[in-house]
Amino acid sequence: MNVVDSSRWLGYFADGPNADFLAPAVENTAALVVPSIGLYEVFKRVLQQRDESKALQAIAQMMQGTVVDLDPSLALEAARISVATGLPMADSIILATARSHNATLWTQDADFDGMPSVKTVERQ
Repeated sequence: MNVVDSSRWLGYFADGPNADFLAPAVENTAALVVPSIGLYEVFKRVLQQRDESKALQAIAQMMQGTVVDLDPSLALEAARISVATGLPMADSIILATARSHNATLWTQDADFDGMPSVKTVERQ
């Protein structure tokens, strides 16, 4: 199972320099878990930078995976993670979602460096 951080989705959609790093996680939709907060973050950024049509196209691709809503249990676990690691809210929710599905988190965010079941690549 794979969870893709919002920053990596944006890099993938922009065909950024690390898009190839992410392709295996994004293209295996049967094993793709998508935190609902990621939909918010990606839609908002693409809407700001492009237009609503492009934002909806991005979300449609993300929704080919299994979308996981933020429920009370996941929210409490994300809060625990945030207190323990200092991660901001969205990152904590994304990590909690990955852990709840025994998934690998794919990211370029250095805040996740050294955490188990996280694959990071430097921003370029």
